[in-house]
Order: sequence, then C-alpha cells, then structure tokens
Amino acid sequence: MNKRAVLHLVSFMTLVVGLSIVGCALVSLLCGDARAVQLAFLESGGLAVALSLACVLLTRGDVNLARRDGFGVVTIGWILVAGVGALPYLFSGAIPNVVPAIFETVSGFTTTGSSVVADVESLPRGILFWRALTHWYGGMGVLVLCVAILPFLGVGGMQVYRAEMPGPFKDRLTPQIATTAKLLWGVYLLLTLAETLLLKWIGGMGWFDAVCHSFATVATGGFSTRNASLGAYDSAAIDVIATVFMFLAGVNFSLHHLALTRKPGCYFKDPEFRAYALLLLGGGLFLTFNAWAAGAASLGRCLRDAFFTGTSVMTTTGFCTADFDRWPDASRFVLLLMMFIGACAGSTGGGMKVVRVMVVVKSVLREIKVFMRPTAAIKVKLGSKPVEPDTVSHIGAFFMIFVIVFALASFLMTFYTGDLETATSSVIASLGNVGPGLNAVGPTQNYGAIPHGGQAVLIVCMLLGRLELYTVLMLFMPGLWKR
Repeated sequence: MNKRAVLHLVSFMTLVVGLSIVGCALVSLLCGDARAVQLAFLESGGLAVALSLACVLLTRGDVNLARRDGFGVVTIGWILVAGVGALPYLFSGAIPNVVPAIFETVSGFTTTGSSVVADVESLPRGILFWRALTHWYGGMGVLVLCVAILPFLGVGGMQVYRAEMPGPFKDRLTPQIATTAKLLWGVYLLLTLAETLLLKWIGGMGWFDAVCHSFATVATGGFSTRNASLGAYDSAAIDVIATVFMFLAGVNFSLHHLALTRKPGCYFKDPEFRAYALLLLGGGLFLTFNAWAAGAASLGRCLRDAFFTGTSVMTTTGFCTADFDRWPDASRFVLLLMMFIGACAGSTGGGMKVVRVMVVVKSVLREIKVFMRPTAAIKVKLGSKPVEPDTVSHIGAFFMIFVIVFALASFLMTFYTGDLETATSSVIASLGNVGPGLNAVGPTQNYGAIPHGGQAVLIVCMLLGRLELYTVLMLFMPGLWKR
C-alpha cells in the first residue's frame, strides 16, 4: 500500500468534514443556538481542520493509487470521518459518551438513520443540521465529492470511485472519472433543491425542516427533526413528495443523468429499474390490503401509509408515518424482505441491491435448467445482455458473505438485546442501512437502550453495509498492507 498517498487523500476527506463542521457554527448562530453550541462547532471543526491540513501538507507528493490503495483510502477514510464527525456531539454535550456519539455519526454518514437520541426535538438546531449534513455527504459519498473537486487525483480517482460506489457495476458516464463524479453530484444537488422547494411551497414546511428532510430523503438517510419523523406533520402532500423522492433516490443515478441529458425513456429499458418498480408496487399493494383486512385504518389511509413505508424501507431511508411494528406479521415479514433487497445499484440506497438479487435468482434458475439439459449453453442475462461468469461468481460470493455476516452479527447481538427479533432486525437494519427495525428498535423506539458493546457491533455492520463488505474486509487482508 502507498501509505503516504492514502494518508494524503484521507486527510483531504477529514479536511472537508472539518470545514463543514466550522460552517455549521454559522448555521447555529443564525438559528439562535446557545453560545456554547456555537463554540463547540468552532472548537471541534477547528481542531479537525488544523490536524487535517497539517497531514495534507506533510504528505504532499504522488497521489496515484493502485486498486488496493483505493480500498484502503475508502475504509480508513470513513473510519476517521466517523471519529471527526462525532466531535460536535461530544463538544456540545448533545451526546456526551464516545460510543453513542460515534454510532450517531456513522449512522449519519452511512445514511442508516438509526439514532441513540430519545428526544430529537430537544437538540440545538445546529446539531440537527449537522446530523442532516452527515446524511447528505454520506449519500453520494464524501470521497466521490473529493474526486469531483480534486482533479489532480488523476488515475487514482477511479480506484477510489470503484471502492466507494455501491453495486456490482460501476457506471462511468465520461472517460474522466472526476467529470463523472461531478455529473452525479450535479444530479444529487438538483434532486435536493427540487425536494426542498416542494416541501416548502406545497408541504408547508419551514426552510430549516425542508432542507434537513431533503438532505435525509435524497441521501436515503432518514434523520428527522421531529421525534415522530414525518408522521409528526400528518400531511398527505408531504408524504407524497417524500415517497416520490425516496423512490427517485433509490434509482441508479446514472439513469437520472441519462434521462436529463439524452434518453428520457431510459428508465423502463433498464431491467433493474423495472424489477425495482414492480417490487415496490407489489409490496405496497400487499401491505395495503393486509393492513386494511386487519382493520388497521381506512383503505385510503392504509394505501398512503403502506406505499410510504414500503418505499421508505426498500430504499433504506427509514422515515416513518406509522408504527409498522404493530402491523400484521405477514406485513412485517415483507418489510424485512424489502430491507434485505434494498434499492438499485448506483443509488444512495442500501441493502443487497435489486440487481444482485436478480442475478442470484437467475443463477439458480440457470442451474435448474442445466440440470435438466446438461449439454445446453445457458447464460445468465439481464435484459438481453449476458452477465459475465466472473460477475455472477462475485455476486454469489457477496451474497454468501452477506448472509454469514448477518448470522454472526445477529448471534452477537442476542447477548446485548436478549431478544432474537430485536437482535436480527437491528442487524439487518444496520447492514442494509435502513434505520428502524422491529420490537425494541422499532419505528417508535431508538437504539439508545442498547449497551455500548451492541452499538459497537452495529457500527461495524453499518460500515460493512455502506461500503459493501469487500471494501472493509480488505482492510484485514495482510496483502493489502504490503508494498
């Protein structure tokens, strides 16, 4: 590993975060927070900026990266960013303990949305804005932002991009990866701005709440400024706007770019998008009628809550308008499956990704066909395009590792929760970067009651989920550290 180059780029990553923390001091001032909160942002951000800038200057030189260096930058960078991002919580006293503060920060940057704070509305507005900003940075990726704004990354930029972007296929919109990163961030900004204006003008939110909820929606994060999440507004308009933008955030951002620039009909030509839309439609209809048959509410209300919740869970956003933990068991099971599947590759959503599930299912069907016709040459296809055997093998291995990590983490969590349902749902909600789970970590609860050891397990799960297993696991391979 080129340790000098890795440290240089990681320092830039923490520098961006440190400057953002300092900027939150201005937000805190404008929102009328206590002077102690403003100083907490200045002190924590100033410390991060000073240390990061010193490392940047001391490690100047060649920043070209090999593939393994890209994995090192991403994993080490995200761990350090989590530490830096926790400083405002600690310095302000909003979350006074280290492990819960890191949990909240990792939950933000990984766009999980799990919280250890019982009374969110009691937090200073500057802290609420910082929570939302961690989502927004984490959605598209802090390092992808760095690739966009640091053109001198050169060849190394591709290695970082491949290591951080979710999904088995890394779409490259232009020959230069820095330009691709800028285009993706441009789409990201456009969606954020559009939702902010709609939440303000149609939904009736204040500017502060509109911005924070837009950050959380487009990033598929789920941190809200209200204890009852979006359910606190009880607004059909807000629910519809949020549902639409959660759906869009769960779509491959490359498709958004193509639709905006050249090919408006590209969505329905994409097999993953069609599967994603059908799964959401089918899941939403099932949840609607299952809840209605159980007498939960009127058909209209069940329809509204079901499609909002289904979209929130499958895109791994985690907003809530209803306590789905009280829904029939069949509905809760469907929601767990949707958590597991997740959104599209190349989106800000988490989970396994729809395309991986499609390839796994098609691989199983292929094996059945080959068993019946041993001499037949049958390929796994997505649409009309065959999937390379190496990619099929990679996805199969990813699926098995995902299941193994889920089983091991669930076993560990049983020691901290004493409840299998809470243990397993908290792990899948963390691995899938969803946020709320079931029972003690349901949509009306929080993760504050889980012991620090359990929170540490879930922190690892959130990082593994956001960086898609291989990127983090590579850190423990001895070959990564050899020159």
